[in-house]
Order: sequence, then C-alpha cells, then structure tokens
Amino acid sequence: TKLKYALQKSEAGEREQADQLEQTLKKLQLTQTQLIQSEKMSSLGQLVAGIAHEINNPINFIYANIKYADNYANELMYLIKLYQKSCNPSPEIEEESEKIDLEFILEDLPQLLKSMEVGTERIYEIVKSLRNFSRLDEAEMKPVNIHEGIDSTLLILNNRLAPKVGKQINVIQEYGDLPKIYCYVSQLNQVFMNILVNGIDALEEAIAKDKFSESNEQQIPTIKIQTKVVDKNLVTITISDNGMGIKEQVRNKIFDPFFTTKPVGQGTGIGLAISYQIIVDKHGGRIFCNSQEGKGTEFIIEIPIQNNTRKFKTLYN
Repeated sequence: TKLKYALQKSEAGEREQADQLEQTLKKLQLTQTQLIQSEKMSSLGQLVAGIAHEINNPINFIYANIKYADNYANELMYLIKLYQKSCNPSPEIEEESEKIDLEFILEDLPQLLKSMEVGTERIYEIVKSLRNFSRLDEAEMKPVNIHEGIDSTLLILNNRLAPKVGKQINVIQEYGDLPKIYCYVSQLNQVFMNILVNGIDALEEAIAKDKFSESNEQQIPTIKIQTKVVDKNLVTITISDNGMGIKEQVRNKIFDPFFTTKPVGQGTGIGLAISYQIIVDKHGGRIFCNSQEGKGTEFIIEIPIQNNTRKFKTLYN
C-alpha cells in the first residue's frame, strides 16, 4: 500500500512538473514572439524614418515647383498663340513648328504637367501611409480614426492586391460611422496587416488551384472589410475572404505561437499570435475566427471605443 501511494504521489509530482514545464514553454514562446515583434517594428520604424527623410524633401521640392512650371508653361503657350495671330511666321519657323509638332506640344504639355503633379501626390500619399501605418512615435493610447489605418495598410499591400500578372483581388470596404477609437495605433495596424496578408495568401492559393468558396460561383477573389458600432462602447472590424477556408484542426491552432501551415521560409507562425496578444491583452478586446473548409474565412475583431480593463478569450466558431 505504501509503495502504491508513493507511486501515485510520484506520478502526481511528475504531472505537476510537466504542467509547469508546459506553462513555462508557452511563456517563453510568447516572450520570443514579443521580442521578434519589437525588433520587427523597430526595424520598420528606422526604415520609415529613412524613407521620410530621403523622399519627402525632394518630393516637396518637385511638387512646389510643378505649380510654377505649370504657370510658366501656360504663359509661354499664351504668348506663342499671340505670336501666331499677330505675326506671319517665316518658312523656317513653319518648318520647325511642323518638325516638333507644335500643336501637339501645346495640347499635351498641360496634361504632362498634370500627370507629374498627380505622380508626386501619389508618392507623397505612399510615404504618408507608411508613416501612418507604423506611427512608432505614438507609444500611448490615443483616439484615432481606424479607417485611416486600414486604408494605409491596403495601400501598402496594393502590389499584392493588384498584381501585374494574374487575377486582381477585389476589395470591398463597407465602413460604418465610427467614432475615434482609443488604441495603440501602430499595433492595431499590425493586426490589420497580419489578417489581410493571410487573406491575400489564401486567395492566391485559391487562384492557383482554381478553387474558391462554394458561394463564390463567379470565382472573383474578394476581401471584404466591414466596420460598425455594436453598442455604446464597442466596435467590430470584420475582414473576410472567399478563398477555400480553413480545416477545423488547423483553425483551432491558428493563434498558437509559431504554428504555421506555410512552407519553410514563407511563414513564421507569429502573425496571428501577435494579433491575438494585441487585441486581447493590449486593448481588452477579443478576436473570432469563423471558417469552414470550402466556405471562406472571416476574422471578427471587437475592441472597446474607450480603453478599459476587460479581458476576453479568443473564440472559434
């Protein structure tokens, strides 16, 4: 009897040690995830600062001078037309006018200058989006327009949403009338990035295999983003795709640190684990993943409008 008791006690002790080791391992994995995320965001901050410094100054210079160039060009074109009305051009001038196609230049130059202005505005918006996306200088919770963060993230991912080769991914944005949300804006933008990248990956796989969700009869790869207020102090952000969906055994592990179904070198398995931590631990919110194989995938994020201490668990439906 004493031997049996001793064995039972020993087994209980070993189980307790195993449980402690498991908890310690999870804590180490989470710490590693946090360190990787911190290093990644620090590197991104340095990159954005460099881009802002190296691009903003010449772009501002070009943009400011395009307006003067446009004014000068309009004045010169007006003067040329006055000369054409008032003077009889010599054969040499007429020959040169035909050679350079003066009429086309007079018509095309304003459009050329306008396209240059639009191009510089586009570069400025890209740099602005990068800065809005990272916002590493804002370490405290602040009231922000989360739609700006989503739009900035989409702009950064535009090369994957509208590739030069292959099907373009359609993006539907159904934004509700949201107030400003108290949040860590750069961290929340990282969540949007992680979920959108996963959605794009899923749709690219669906395009390659020519298999989409059952409801997607026209086989148009689509990501839908919806936002709304659900009560006085809670907003939801829903990001869904109409790809092939996720198997149940995979779905139940997607928020585990370092879990990934992607090939080596293509996925680290920390994106959704970080997203979980940011939404649940940092913002007192919760995150849902609704997905079935063959029926697409939907992520639902719930976060308080005002910061509070509520803590939720992730739900899988």
